[in-house]
Amino acid sequence: MSALAQQLPAGVEIPEIPWAAISPELTLFGAGILVLLLDTAGERRRSASAIALVALLGIAALAAIPGEAAPVVVALLIGAGVVQLALTLWLHTRPRLLGAVLTVLAFAATIGIAAWQYQAAANGGPVATESLLADMVAVDGVALFTRFVVAGAGIITVLLGFAYLQDRRIHRGEYYPLLLLTATGMTLLASAADLLMVFLGIEILSLALYVMSGIARRDMASQESAFKYLLLGAFSSAFLLYGIALVYGATGTTHIATAGAELADPATPAGLVFAGIALMLVGFAFKVALVPFHMWTPDVYQGAPTPVTAFMAAATKVAAFAAFLRVFTGGMEQLAWIWVPAVSVLAAVTMIVGAVLAVVQDDLKRMLGYSAVAHAGYAAIGLVAVSDIGTGATLFYLLAYAVMSLGSFGILTILERRQRKAIAIADLRGLGQRAPALAAMFALFLLSLAGIPGTVGFIAKFGIVRAAVDAGLVWLAVVLVVSSVIAAYFYIRVIVAMFMDEEPAHLADLPVPPASAASTGVSVAAVAVIALGVLPPAVIDLAERAATFAG
Repeated sequence: MSALAQQLPAGVEIPEIPWAAISPELTLFGAGILVLLLDTAGERRRSASAIALVALLGIAALAAIPGEAAPVVVALLIGAGVVQLALTLWLHTRPRLLGAVLTVLAFAATIGIAAWQYQAAANGGPVATESLLADMVAVDGVALFTRFVVAGAGIITVLLGFAYLQDRRIHRGEYYPLLLLTATGMTLLASAADLLMVFLGIEILSLALYVMSGIARRDMASQESAFKYLLLGAFSSAFLLYGIALVYGATGTTHIATAGAELADPATPAGLVFAGIALMLVGFAFKVALVPFHMWTPDVYQGAPTPVTAFMAAATKVAAFAAFLRVFTGGMEQLAWIWVPAVSVLAAVTMIVGAVLAVVQDDLKRMLGYSAVAHAGYAAIGLVAVSDIGTGATLFYLLAYAVMSLGSFGILTILERRQRKAIAIADLRGLGQRAPALAAMFALFLLSLAGIPGTVGFIAKFGIVRAAVDAGLVWLAVVLVVSSVIAAYFYIRVIVAMFMDEEPAHLADLPVPPASAASTGVSVAAVAVIALGVLPPAVIDLAERAATFAG
């Protein structure tokens, strides 16, 4: 590269691309392309894998040029090429298992890279809090924390979905590339330091989720959920993009930190400031499901295949809130007097409406959908606290909710395999007698969602309440407590049905699905709920230290 730079005309520079800093996104995207290539290759799968190995070795050779990439990136490329070839030679007759294994390895590699980046950031290394790619991408605490959560959720999602997709005969080759692509959009969204990158990240993750929601082609509920998600997702994206356009018109930039400073300038036209912030707020409120922009959530959660719902509930909310935090808390802190009152009201209404509407639901996926709405209101309290404590509390809450929702929907995934239909509360009667371990884990997840002490849900809610009190928002803390009391009713109602009601004869005759990858995923989530609830200081400290914004 240096020789090439010497031959360029004066004044022309080769842009420095921080490959190591964006390696998590490159890993997820590259793995998605690889899995798609191997699936479409059919009988030539081994030849395609050999070609992929050559390509990865060539990229590693180019990346090994001094100054271009860290040795860990080169080693990752070489290792990825060798591993994918070995796995393809072993599993070339089982393409779905091959796709699942490669996807899990890609998520695991992402976690490993993010851990290396975090260590480098802690030591003041090259990926410490800074903006990259012409200030379009930020590698900071929020981005790294989100990468951990999204990749972990992706691994559990693969475990939950393998047998489920096989049973429903919707285990198609495009599922795993789509999962990796939407994870790429999520990590990119969480690290976006520019409003245009925010929009691109949202669209990348949304387009893949639209398809995944409707992947059960013969199921009209799945098709309806995908259609509703597409329409309302496009509607919310239009609001967000129009708001970005107004911000650019008022400030002449889309860089989040710079635009925030310009908007706070008294010379900036007030009309554009208010309109731009309002439209962007509506766009983000759609993505995180704040009332009254939550309409899509219960319908999409109910209709989409349950493993897709699990990933959507866990990872999408984390990524969307990370961008929400970066744009408003990180970039527009000086304008908090404009947006904090609005978001505070939305959070309060969301907590109450989500809890009340969940009470009257019978379908469990729909009930958990309205529960997700209420939890979005809880997480939003940390946003309006406009402090490192509030940001850290929101990040920890999102981690806790990701674990709880993955576990809850994982249980439903196993039960749907048993009963071959959507699960209502009545279908859980007597489950504690027939499958005590399964019922006990589901009760654990529900108690954690309710915020019972000893679980991660209690610790997460306590952190949000502390942030609200420190910010002088005691009334929001009171609303949170009231909403939690209401929510406890429908969580406990499910537990009562499992352990105190007799199992009907038509359910008692159904076999309990044998242990599978889904059981492993649910067990991991259950252990995390207990571990994070009993020994949370290290993770809370990690979340609070992650409350940093580049720029």
